[in-house]
Amino acid sequence: MEDVTLRVLDALRAADVVACEDTRHTKVLLDRHGIAVPLMSCHEHNERARAVELAARIRAGAVVALVSDAGTPLVSDPGYAVVRECLKEGLAVEVLPGPSAVITALVASGLPAERWLFVGFLPRKRSELEDLLAGAPETLVAFESPRRLAATLALLAARDPERPVAVCRELTKLHEEVRRGSAAELAGAYGPERTSAGPLRGEVVLVLGAAPAGEPRREEAVQALRALVDAGARVRAGASVVAKLTGVRANELYRELTRAEQ
Repeated sequence: MEDVTLRVLDALRAADVVACEDTRHTKVLLDRHGIAVPLMSCHEHNERARAVELAARIRAGAVVALVSDAGTPLVSDPGYAVVRECLKEGLAVEVLPGPSAVITALVASGLPAERWLFVGFLPRKRSELEDLLAGAPETLVAFESPRRLAATLALLAARDPERPVAVCRELTKLHEEVRRGSAAELAGAYGPERTSAGPLRGEVVLVLGAAPAGEPRREEAVQALRALVDAGARVRAGASVVAKLTGVRANELYRELTRAEQ
């Protein structure tokens, strides 16, 4: 409630309508600050239709404020369709900076912030997750489900137990928690003993140190295999050669290449 900026409060008071994920959630914020403005739902299930409707209201002279339940609209939250529709119609879009779990977690992690990559929610597919974790040459910031956190940390620990990690949960809220350590340490901290105390809850941001130098990058290896195949090599023979040079397993290369060409 207290993370909202003075500028945002002024904009909310001046709006003719506030578009938000959950009207009940946003009403609590507005009531707290004595703001009485009509609310309209705009979430992942109705955003495209709402985008056209909101753009029409703006064309007619209305001021529309777009908010998400937490964090920043568009950053793994609804709002992209609304912004795109407004820009397509030549309507003004003004962004009011506010709190973001991405930046907050990056700073709180204590990991290098000169160069970093935000990837949204981590992929659920194990092969895609392994590729992402193995190939990041910079600090990696991602959202993760509290239900999958333990499995992701276990996977990290199995690949590189000393890789630095920070788990940031419920940032800026009452039960904020930031834990830093190696992948092995945090895998233990959020393993079976932790889950026996009850399910982990809340929003989780995972911050990972850069992948170790020399860690094989599957995308580059697949590109090399594709070049060999285009030059006339057989797929399996080429995969075997690239695997020896890069460390990426031959069967993984074969599967990735054949899947991309289907």
